Amino acid sequence: MVTLEIRLMKLSDLQRIIEIEKKSFRSPWPERLFRHELARNRRSRYLVLEDEDLIIGYVGMWFVHGEIHITSLAVAPEYRRKGIASRLIEEVYKAAREKKVFRITLEVRASNKVARNLYKKEGFTEAGIRPGYYSDNREDAVIMTRELKGGKEDGQGFNFGD
Repeated sequence: MVTLEIRLMKLSDLQRIIEIEKKSFRSPWPERLFRHELARNRRSRYLVLEDEDLIIGYVGMWFVHGEIHITSLAVAPEYRRKGIASRLIEEVYKAAREKKVFRITLEVRASNKVARNLYKKEGFTEAGIRPGYYSDNREDAVIMTRELKGGKEDGQGFNFGD
Protein backbone atom coordinates (compact mmCIF):
# COMPACT_ATOMS: atom_id res chain seq x y z
CA MET A 1 0.00 0.00 0.00
CA VAL A 2 1.28 3.44 -0.94
CA THR A 3 1.30 6.02 1.83
CA LEU A 4 1.37 9.58 0.54
CA GLU A 5 2.22 12.34 2.99
CA ILE A 6 2.01 16.07 2.41
CA ARG A 7 4.17 18.47 4.40
CA LEU A 8 5.86 21.84 4.23
CA MET A 9 9.02 21.96 2.12
CA LYS A 10 12.27 22.35 4.07
CA LEU A 11 15.69 23.62 3.01
CA SER A 12 16.98 20.06 3.43
CA ASP A 13 14.59 18.97 0.63
CA LEU A 14 16.20 21.16 -2.00
CA GLN A 15 18.53 18.58 -3.54
CA ARG A 16 15.54 16.38 -4.45
CA ILE A 17 13.45 19.40 -5.48
CA ILE A 18 16.18 20.55 -7.88
CA GLU A 19 16.38 17.02 -9.35
CA ILE A 20 12.65 17.10 -10.09
CA GLU A 21 12.89 20.69 -11.43
CA LYS A 22 15.62 19.73 -13.89
CA LYS A 23 13.60 16.75 -15.14
CA SER A 24 10.42 18.81 -15.42
CA PHE A 25 11.25 22.23 -16.87
CA ARG A 26 13.31 23.69 -19.71
CA SER A 27 14.38 26.51 -17.42
CA PRO A 28 14.39 25.07 -13.91
CA TRP A 29 14.45 27.38 -10.96
CA PRO A 30 17.90 27.63 -9.39
CA GLU A 31 18.29 26.49 -5.82
CA ARG A 32 18.82 30.08 -4.64
CA LEU A 33 15.25 31.00 -5.66
CA PHE A 34 13.81 28.13 -3.62
CA ARG A 35 16.04 29.15 -0.71
CA HIS A 36 14.69 32.69 -0.92
CA GLU A 37 11.09 31.48 -1.08
CA LEU A 38 11.51 29.21 1.95
CA ALA A 39 13.57 31.53 4.11
CA ARG A 40 12.46 35.04 3.21
CA ASN A 41 9.10 35.18 1.44
CA ARG A 42 6.43 35.38 4.12
CA ARG A 43 3.69 35.26 1.47
CA SER A 44 4.75 31.87 0.15
CA ARG A 45 3.99 28.28 1.05
CA TYR A 46 5.77 25.33 -0.55
CA LEU A 47 4.56 21.79 0.01
CA VAL A 48 6.06 18.42 -0.86
CA LEU A 49 4.26 15.15 -1.42
CA GLU A 50 6.17 12.10 -0.24
CA ASP A 51 5.81 8.41 -0.93
CA GLU A 52 7.51 6.68 2.01
CA ASP A 53 10.03 9.52 2.59
CA LEU A 54 10.78 10.05 -1.11
CA ILE A 55 9.63 13.41 -2.44
CA ILE A 56 7.62 12.71 -5.59
CA GLY A 57 6.14 16.14 -6.22
CA TYR A 58 5.77 19.65 -4.91
CA VAL A 59 3.73 22.79 -5.27
CA GLY A 60 4.55 26.38 -4.43
CA MET A 61 2.12 29.23 -3.97
CA TRP A 62 2.02 32.88 -3.03
CA PHE A 63 -0.79 34.51 -1.07
CA VAL A 64 -1.27 37.95 -2.62
CA HIS A 65 -4.23 40.35 -2.38
CA GLY A 66 -6.91 37.74 -1.68
CA GLU A 67 -5.56 35.34 -4.29
CA ILE A 68 -3.30 32.35 -4.46
CA HIS A 69 -0.76 32.34 -7.26
CA ILE A 70 0.71 28.91 -8.03
CA THR A 71 4.40 29.55 -8.65
CA SER A 72 5.50 26.01 -9.40
CA LEU A 73 4.11 22.50 -9.52
CA ALA A 74 6.08 19.45 -10.58
CA VAL A 75 5.92 15.68 -10.27
CA ALA A 76 8.88 13.31 -10.65
CA PRO A 77 8.65 11.70 -14.12
CA GLU A 78 8.19 8.16 -12.81
CA TYR A 79 5.12 9.27 -10.80
CA ARG A 80 3.33 11.20 -13.53
CA ARG A 81 -0.16 10.26 -14.74
CA LYS A 82 -0.99 8.76 -11.34
CA GLY A 83 -3.05 11.62 -9.89
CA ILE A 84 -0.14 13.18 -8.01
CA ALA A 85 -0.52 16.63 -9.62
CA SER A 86 -4.24 16.59 -8.82
CA ARG A 87 -3.41 15.68 -5.22
CA LEU A 88 -1.07 18.68 -5.04
CA ILE A 89 -3.76 20.94 -6.50
CA GLU A 90 -6.12 19.67 -3.76
CA GLU A 91 -3.64 21.11 -1.26
CA VAL A 92 -3.86 24.47 -3.00
CA TYR A 93 -7.66 24.27 -2.64
CA LYS A 94 -7.25 23.54 1.07
CA ALA A 95 -5.06 26.61 1.39
CA ALA A 96 -7.70 28.61 -0.50
CA ARG A 97 -10.38 27.54 1.96
CA GLU A 98 -8.10 28.32 4.90
CA LYS A 99 -7.28 31.82 3.61
CA LYS A 100 -10.75 32.43 2.11
CA VAL A 101 -9.29 33.58 -1.19
CA PHE A 102 -11.42 34.36 -4.23
CA ARG A 103 -9.11 33.32 -7.06
CA ILE A 104 -6.25 30.98 -7.89
CA THR A 105 -3.95 31.97 -10.77
CA LEU A 106 -0.92 30.56 -12.55
CA GLU A 107 1.05 30.82 -15.78
CA VAL A 108 1.91 27.86 -17.98
CA ARG A 109 3.87 27.61 -21.21
CA ALA A 110 1.59 27.84 -24.22
CA SER A 111 3.22 24.67 -25.59
CA ASN A 112 2.58 22.65 -22.39
CA LYS A 113 -0.67 21.00 -23.46
CA VAL A 114 -0.47 18.32 -20.75
CA ALA A 115 -0.36 20.90 -17.95
CA ARG A 116 -3.00 23.09 -19.57
CA ASN A 117 -5.34 20.09 -19.85
CA LEU A 118 -4.70 19.13 -16.23
CA TYR A 119 -5.57 22.62 -15.02
CA LYS A 120 -8.69 22.70 -17.21
CA LYS A 121 -9.75 19.36 -15.71
CA GLU A 122 -9.25 20.96 -12.29
CA GLY A 123 -11.62 23.81 -13.13
CA PHE A 124 -9.19 26.47 -14.34
CA THR A 125 -9.93 28.57 -17.40
CA GLU A 126 -7.56 30.32 -19.75
CA ALA A 127 -7.78 34.01 -18.96
CA GLY A 128 -5.13 35.56 -21.17
CA ILE A 129 -1.62 35.48 -22.59
CA ARG A 130 1.65 36.97 -21.34
CA PRO A 131 3.59 37.43 -24.60
CA GLY A 132 7.26 36.41 -24.47
CA TYR A 133 7.00 35.54 -20.77
CA TYR A 134 9.64 32.80 -20.67
CA SER A 135 13.17 34.17 -20.87
CA ASP A 136 14.79 31.02 -22.30
CA ASN A 137 12.94 31.16 -25.63
CA ARG A 138 10.48 34.08 -25.33
CA GLU A 139 7.54 31.65 -25.39
CA ASP A 140 4.16 33.00 -24.37
CA ALA A 141 2.59 32.05 -21.07
CA VAL A 142 -1.08 31.22 -20.78
CA ILE A 143 -2.64 32.78 -17.70
CA MET A 144 -5.07 30.37 -16.07
CA THR A 145 -7.47 31.15 -13.25
CA ARG A 146 -10.02 29.48 -11.07
CA GLU A 147 -12.59 31.79 -9.55
CA LEU A 148 -13.84 30.75 -6.13
CA LYS A 149 -17.18 31.62 -4.62
CA GLY A 150 -17.30 32.68 -1.00
CA GLY A 151 -13.81 34.11 -0.71
CA LYS A 152 -13.11 37.55 0.71
CA GLU A 153 -14.51 39.23 -2.38
CA ASP A 154 -18.18 38.24 -2.07
CA GLY A 155 -18.48 37.55 1.68
CA GLN A 156 -20.66 34.46 1.15
CA GLY A 157 -20.16 30.89 2.36
CA PHE A 158 -17.04 29.44 0.75
CA ASN A 159 -17.36 26.84 -2.00
CA PHE A 160 -15.78 25.96 -5.31
CA GLY A 161 -18.90 26.44 -7.40
CA ASP A 162 -18.94 22.76 -8.40
